[in-house]
Amino acid sequence: METSCGMVVINLGNILILEYPQGHWDFPKGHIEDDDASRIAAAIRELEEETGINDIVIINGFEERTEYQFRHKGKKVEKQVYWYIGETEMMEIQLSHEHRDHLWLDWEQAMEMLTHIESKEVLSAAQEHMKQIGRY
Repeated sequence: METSCGMVVINLGNILILEYPQGHWDFPKGHIEDDDASRIAAAIRELEEETGINDIVIINGFEERTEYQFRHKGKKVEKQVYWYIGETEMMEIQLSHEHRDHLWLDWEQAMEMLTHIESKEVLSAAQEHMKQIGRY
C-alpha cells in the first residue's frame, strides 16, 4: 500500500486547497520518503515543496487516515494518507510544477470546492477538532 501524508493548512480561518493537474482540488500531500523522521515531518516537507510554506505550527492531537484506490498505468493502487492540521501566517504561495492553482477559502467554501469525499471528511474532522480546542 502506498502511503502519503498531507496537511490541512489554516491561515486566519482560511483553508488552503490546491488544484492538481488532473483537475481535482485537494490539500497539499505527498509520499513519505526514507529520510522523513515521521509522518508529520513528511507532511511538513511536502507542504514546503508544493507551496513554499516553511513556517507552519502543527496543531496537536489531530491525525486522520484516509484510504482509497485508483488505477495507474492499468494497475490498481491502494493508497493511505495521514492528515494533520497546520497553521501559518504565510499567504504567498509558490506553487510547484505539481499543481495548477491554489485558493485560500473559508471552511464552507473549501468544503464545496474539494473534489473527493475523503478530503471533505478530513476537513470536517479538522474543523470539529479546531472547535473542540476552542480555536474556531
